[in-house]
Amino acid sequence: MHDTGTGSTGNTAQPSRRTVLAATAGVTAALAAAGPAHAAAPDDSRLRALVSRMTLEEKVGQLFVMRVYGHSATAPDQADIDANLKEIGVRTAAELLAKYRVGGIIYFAWAHNTREPHQIADLSNGIQKASLELPRGLPVLISTDQEHGIVARVGKPATLFPGAMAVGAGGSRSDARTLGRIAGAELRAMGIRQDYSPVADVNVNPANPVIGVRSFGADPRAVSALVAAEVAGYQGSGVAATAKHFPGHGDTNVDSHTGFPTITHSRELWEKLDAPPFRAAIAAGIDSIMTAHLMVPALDDSGDPATLSRPILTGILRERLGYDGVVVTDSLGMEGVRTKYGDARVPVLALKAGVDQLLNPPDLDLAWNAVLTAVREGELTEARLDESILRVLRLKSRLGLFRSPYVGHGGVDRIVGTRAHLAAADRIAERTTTLLVNEGRLLPLSRRRYPRVLVVGADPASPSGTTGPPTGVLAGALSELGFTATALSTGTAPSAATIAKAVAAARDADAVVAATYNVTAGSAQKTLVEQLVATGRPVVAVAIRNPYDVAQLPSAPACLAAYSWTDVELRSAARVIAGRVKPRGKLPVPVQRADDPEQVLYPVGYGLSY
Repeated sequence: MHDTGTGSTGNTAQPSRRTVLAATAGVTAALAAAGPAHAAAPDDSRLRALVSRMTLEEKVGQLFVMRVYGHSATAPDQADIDANLKEIGVRTAAELLAKYRVGGIIYFAWAHNTREPHQIADLSNGIQKASLELPRGLPVLISTDQEHGIVARVGKPATLFPGAMAVGAGGSRSDARTLGRIAGAELRAMGIRQDYSPVADVNVNPANPVIGVRSFGADPRAVSALVAAEVAGYQGSGVAATAKHFPGHGDTNVDSHTGFPTITHSRELWEKLDAPPFRAAIAAGIDSIMTAHLMVPALDDSGDPATLSRPILTGILRERLGYDGVVVTDSLGMEGVRTKYGDARVPVLALKAGVDQLLNPPDLDLAWNAVLTAVREGELTEARLDESILRVLRLKSRLGLFRSPYVGHGGVDRIVGTRAHLAAADRIAERTTTLLVNEGRLLPLSRRRYPRVLVVGADPASPSGTTGPPTGVLAGALSELGFTATALSTGTAPSAATIAKAVAAARDADAVVAATYNVTAGSAQKTLVEQLVATGRPVVAVAIRNPYDVAQLPSAPACLAAYSWTDVELRSAARVIAGRVKPRGKLPVPVQRADDPEQVLYPVGYGLSY
């Protein structure tokens, strides 16, 4: 499933929509509808000729984007061969292409596709070679989820940027464009031409378990501007950006990976809140839009998920919003799209709704044959398939895949993870760290007064191939800035013994930095911070995922929001703590009071500085 690893926020407080919308002062009317993202390409006649020569089986294959295990297209490790045989019935990516003629392949770190940049480039080249050597072979559109922040499939030494909510806290369209430009250039150098980013969801629900910090924020106008800027950056570098998850996944407390969410917005509220970022993406010429596996009764009362809804995908996205680019489903292995229909019906219904690319079905053979049968039996016409195939081929042509499908190691060395790119990521991160509490001007922390710093807290697994663990990264960064810092991992649910150990260690330190991760009212992390404060040592809490932690930590004299636990954001937080840079981030979402979620503790736009 394509968004693996973005688990529950753990937040239990659910303020009313009225409260959140009132706190989001920048909510505005929907942007003006845009025209089609792209006019017909000049080589349409050539592309149509390609379609006319394809067999029906080849046409069906072009509609699928599939995972495949292994670091190599032809010689993966035995464990990856075994996984491919079990899940797909083929041994390698080359066999996948030969058997099913898939039009796209998606890379995942867990599928061992993304070990390091040279290997990724070689895998991309192997995939292109295997496909192009087939009869009537076509280039493959290789994609991945490189949102940055907590969702990234290509890790170090590639450049990793702050995630969307951090960028939202920075509020700079220029930074969003720079992020897209650099990240796009690096992906393209490794042969990845389609990125499932940016997230265009407006996150107005603090309890959202799947979007959260992956969203730019709660203000549709601000989100729209940053989405458009990031799209311009990616596509200016020759990589297709993908706005997701249409028609909007920002107001749900159900994860569509594991359940079937319902968005209860009225049509009017959807127009004001959810639609603007997608309108902005279309106006910016977005190459692809990803569907959401959720139900929006105000837009379609059939009970179908948006991915399978013709009123939503054709009636609203195509006809009302004027979008004629590629529509790709979210992963078809997610529960949200499998609740109502079986896996054989889902791809057929998605195509009937207006989808062009079918992403990562749990059983490719079943899905592929279901589409083939639907055409042969007349439920789907071959002309309907041709429509989507032409959109996909236009995109491949626009991305230069027919002209130049291969990449070289020289390009990887010149572009991926360069010193200039890494420095740009650090500069962007420095503009995102948000200072929410600073009693008695504790921060910036004086190295002379507080030379020995203990770093404790949650150490969730690295989300994107960064160094980790967070406490170690923070301690290392603080040591480089002149402190004597030590790390003590206490986890997301510290036991009484672990808390006692941290308290004892705090007594030997001059100050404590506590990394918190989605603190709730009954969380042992809250107890940890309270007992650390009780030692009399100054405590700096750093929320390393959701900024809502601050509401649960009233005893902490200083609180920062970092929005993710990737190295680039943690290093920025350390520089802010040390006073090397001033905090400049402003909350892109409101934070409600813990004792009264109807009341706003910190509004959108709040943020302190030195």
